[in-house]
Amino acid sequence: MSVANDYTHERDVAARVAREAGALLLELQDQVREIDFKGKTDLVTDADRASEVLIAERLATAFPEDGLLGEESGYSDTAASAARLWVVDPLDGTTNYAHGFPIYAVSIGLLVDGAVVAGAVYVPPLDELFSSARGAGATLNGAAIAPSANDTLEHALLCSGFSYDPAERERNFEHWRRFVMRARAVRRIGSAAYDLCCVACGRFDGYWERGPSAWDLAAGSLIVSEAGGTVSDFALQPFDPFAREVLAAAPGVQREMAAVLAG
Repeated sequence: MSVANDYTHERDVAARVAREAGALLLELQDQVREIDFKGKTDLVTDADRASEVLIAERLATAFPEDGLLGEESGYSDTAASAARLWVVDPLDGTTNYAHGFPIYAVSIGLLVDGAVVAGAVYVPPLDELFSSARGAGATLNGAAIAPSANDTLEHALLCSGFSYDPAERERNFEHWRRFVMRARAVRRIGSAAYDLCCVACGRFDGYWERGPSAWDLAAGSLIVSEAGGTVSDFALQPFDPFAREVLAAAPGVQREMAAVLAG
């Protein structure tokens, strides 16, 4: 691999910053929350905003020419002209966080010319740091990870999430019903970034969802593919983090899952 294509430095910075933001979230966890609503059920807290400010400051210091897209702040002033774009979810799983349910994540991914090339997902309550760089594999707390070797949907443990859009929620009920009838079990955890990482390390055999945003998916999608899993849209077309549709799976169950989604 040439130096020009080596994104391990960016991966390491993302990992370090994700850990720092995660420590801040843990520090703020038991304080009184300031909670606002971006939609009928879509929460945002002061912790989301504080985490994003920290991440934005650290990335701007490390990579001043890069752009940033944050869930809470949108695009930075430099984003439109930047070939390199950091895509950040400062607190993926805000509803879990606000309710004291101990699964949530910090997700930081780097896109270069639209392709995800480096990223990190940190899960503070579990002290689990997933990271990857293009061509360098994926790790959990420094140890290499790989997806499940399961090759049948019947034996699969799957996960999904439900969009804040009522129409998308309704559509996913039918997908959920089909998978419940076909797979061993189906779970909903409440963090797309963590769901993807669980596919990458073999805890889940597959994950599908329509509706998540690029900041939910960017880092985790690379972690899955670098671990050896598959990432696509429902029709097995190339994954686009901005398309708001994802099917991530162990290679042995990807096509069965796509067939169920096709109905």
